[in-house]
Amino acid sequence: MEIVYVYTKKRSEFGRQCNFTDRMAELHINIMPDDSESQNFIPKNPIDIGVQVSKEYSEHEVNTIRFETENRSINHVEGGWPKDVNPLEPEQTIRYRKKVEKDEVYMNTVVQLGSSMEHVIKQNNAIDIYETYFSDMNNEEVEDLPSAKTINVFRDPNPVQRTANHISWYIDGPKKIAASYCNLEFKKARSDACVDSYIWDVENPNKPELTLKPISPLVCIEFNPKDTHVLVGGCYNGQVCIFDTRKGSQPVDISLIEKSHRDPAYRTLWVQSKTGSEFFSSSTDGQVLWWDYRKLQDPIETLILDREKKGDIKNAYGAMSLEYESTMPTKFMVGTEQGYIINCNRRGKSDAEKIAHIYPGHYGPVYSLQRNPFFPKNFLTVGDWTARIWSEEIKEDCIMWTKFHMSYLSDAQWSPVRPGVFFTTKMDGTLDVWDFLFKQNDPTLNIQVCDEPLYCLRAQDHGRLIATGSQSGTITLLELSDNLCTMQRNEKNLVSTMFERETRREKILEGRIRELKLKEKEKAGAIHDEQKDKKDDNAEEPGLKEVDPIEKAEKDFFKIVEEEKAKRKKKMEQSESNTENQPETDENKQN
Repeated sequence: MEIVYVYTKKRSEFGRQCNFTDRMAELHINIMPDDSESQNFIPKNPIDIGVQVSKEYSEHEVNTIRFETENRSINHVEGGWPKDVNPLEPEQTIRYRKKVEKDEVYMNTVVQLGSSMEHVIKQNNAIDIYETYFSDMNNEEVEDLPSAKTINVFRDPNPVQRTANHISWYIDGPKKIAASYCNLEFKKARSDACVDSYIWDVENPNKPELTLKPISPLVCIEFNPKDTHVLVGGCYNGQVCIFDTRKGSQPVDISLIEKSHRDPAYRTLWVQSKTGSEFFSSSTDGQVLWWDYRKLQDPIETLILDREKKGDIKNAYGAMSLEYESTMPTKFMVGTEQGYIINCNRRGKSDAEKIAHIYPGHYGPVYSLQRNPFFPKNFLTVGDWTARIWSEEIKEDCIMWTKFHMSYLSDAQWSPVRPGVFFTTKMDGTLDVWDFLFKQNDPTLNIQVCDEPLYCLRAQDHGRLIATGSQSGTITLLELSDNLCTMQRNEKNLVSTMFERETRREKILEGRIRELKLKEKEKAGAIHDEQKDKKDDNAEEPGLKEVDPIEKAEKDFFKIVEEEKAKRKKKMEQSESNTENQPETDENKQN
């Protein structure tokens, strides 16, 4: 059995360093040979000994402690005021400024600094250090094969595995990602499970930059586009909470549970507003709620997704996904648990006016819904084994779709920089990159990210980085090749032409189907009129009475049974007469 000792100690704690020197050999004891001991040994002849001419070394291992970095923030407040001046009082600060501006030392200092400042300003105006000299040159087309590589892997620090349900990128560049962790599988949620979610630094996968501690596990999380320190999260118990990274890990405000959703808040999205404080949330309880995080006691507005447009929550569709485009501030879309897609308009005064149209959708829940960033009239959905592209003008069916996959699709997103490229994740752990201009039957690039299901996907605004979340809580950061994140020559016009062509084709098919339905309706109406005329003629004739079809069928059945009985009886009588005549013929033969 090998025994291993592990020492962890600083070099300064070993004490004074040992210095070894050479000295003459000393004889401490001399043991003389004993001839009687030789009788205990047997001589061996010949003797083979292996000799290797090399130096002998001793082996040891040293494992250094991992260096972990941690980010700390400092909040600077306004200072430099005298003790008798309160900087929060405008009158005191204005009075003190006027006093300082009248001082001769202050005036002389400003005059001296003015000349040097004027020189620097003129120098900056003379040379533009940010000038782009080659802006007119066209980008060279990249002809490399599409590819992707893994940059970093962020693993959930919690020992109990949880699913990474949602990812949100930091607004000011690809520096951070926020991820929500929650087990949504049936009977997998535990009461003692960890509820923490994390904000990760892209360059430090060893430790989260900040741990978010909500009262219930977060199902989704989003950065505020106007204030990068503020995040909104939708909880498993239906509440929504606000986090401020400047104020720590705890939520700064939480909605009242009696005013919140009855099911998990699956999606939260920020809404374009003057204050930048409004957002809305959706849940499978059939409600869409608008909030202002400055007062989370009550929602600003409520929409019930009733299919009959009567505002009855018992008939409401459960919302699984939301879509909001800032260029269309009053419109939004909802993907439902039943597979339908609801196009809504917030300007409507009632629920019936707010629900503009319901698209047929998918065979299963719509997990992802997003408008094309270049062509907002076209939107992408994922709900079953396919991803589909729709047009607002076509109400009955999608205009383009992918093939049916063997694995269920879980999420999808358009590329922020290329109008014809989108990404999908599947339950077999693969990420597909589709380029519909290149080919439509198969994905342009298929990446096996991991061996477990992928549940979420989010591309960074520059289009090069993609983050995916798996069932065990592992977030994988991928970098795409240049040809997948660089717009090709004339690509926008080609994609626009493709969408318009497919929209016209679907319109022609819709018109043809409408004509066939109208013809069938007219034909059915004509047959109905003929039958009605016949009934009227029969009713006018005297003595004619309408026969009950069931009664007629019974009579026919019993008539057939009686006929069959008569036939069998006749056969039996014939067979008996034949047997009586047979012995008489035998007697005649003997005589």
